[in-house]
Amino acid sequence: MWDYRGWMAGTALTIGNFDGVHLGHRSLINVARERVGSQGTVLALTFDPPPAVVLGHADNMDRLATLDRRRTLLKEAGVDEVIICQVDEDWLGQSPSSFLEHVVLPHRPDVVIEGPDFRFGKARSGDIDTLSVFGEAHGFEVCVVPPVTAPLSDLQSAQVSSSLIRWLLKRGRLTDAQRLLGYRWRIEGEVVAGSQRGREIGCPTANLDHGDLVLPADGVYAGVARCEAGTFSAAVSIGCKPTFEQSPRVLEAHLIGWDGSLDVYGWDLEIEFVTWLRDQARYASVRELMVQIERDLDAVRAAIPTSRV
Repeated sequence: MWDYRGWMAGTALTIGNFDGVHLGHRSLINVARERVGSQGTVLALTFDPPPAVVLGHADNMDRLATLDRRRTLLKEAGVDEVIICQVDEDWLGQSPSSFLEHVVLPHRPDVVIEGPDFRFGKARSGDIDTLSVFGEAHGFEVCVVPPVTAPLSDLQSAQVSSSLIRWLLKRGRLTDAQRLLGYRWRIEGEVVAGSQRGREIGCPTANLDHGDLVLPADGVYAGVARCEAGTFSAAVSIGCKPTFEQSPRVLEAHLIGWDGSLDVYGWDLEIEFVTWLRDQARYASVRELMVQIERDLDAVRAAIPTSRV
C-alpha cells in the first residue's frame, strides 16, 4: 500500500540473533527501511537466549551485547519494534513450516529481509528457498541482502559476522573488531568485590562482573566508564594480575577523577573501549608496577582528553 506522501508503507520483518548489531545487521535494517519507507514499520525478531547457547555451542556462548543493549542498538539502527522470542530446546525443535506459521505469519509482514545464509527450524533445515516458497503462498516477499565486507588493519577485507568480531576481541584486535561493529565496543555489568590490590598501591579499581559477555584479550586499555555518578576516562586492565598471586581473569577499571567509595558494590558500570595500550606484564616489584601504572594513566589522558569524556 502507498501513503499520501508517495512512500510505500507496510511491514518489513528481519530475524536473527543480532549480537552486537554490527555493520551486516545494519545493512539488513537499512534495506528494510528502504522497502517500507518512512511511514512503514520495521520489525526485528531476535532470541533470548541465543539458540547457540541453548544448544551448547561453546564458540558462540560469549555475547557481544546484553539483551537490553541489543534492543537499544537495534532501535538506534532504525528498527521500530524489537520482538523477543524466548528460546528453549522444544522451541528450537519445531519444523521450518511450524516456525513460519507460528513465528513469522503472526506479524503479517509484507517483506522479510534476510542474508543468503539464513537458516531456521529444527537442525537449521529451513533456508532462503524454503522461506521464499512460503512467502509466495502467504503473500509476502523475501528480499535477500548480500553479506557486508569491511577492511581490516592488515589491508585484508573480511565478511562481517558476530563470530569474527568475538574472535578479533579475544585476540586483542580491538580496532578491527570495532571496524566491523561500526562503533566502539562496550562491556557492562555489576561492580563486585575484588582483591583490593589497587587501593593498596594507590590506584583503586572497580571490578566488573561481565557475566556472559566476551572478555577481550589480556592487556591494558584506555576506555570511557559510565555509571550513575557520571562519565570518566578509565584505565582498564584485563588479566590474571601477574605481579601478584595468580587469579582468575578479571576486568578492573580505574576511573580517573572518581571520588566515590569503591567499598559499595552492586552498582552498574559500563566500559566503552577506546584503544589498546599494552600487554599484561609481570613486574619484579610493586614499585615498578606503580611506575608503569602512572605511565598508563598518562596514556589514557592522552588518548581521551577530558573534553572528550
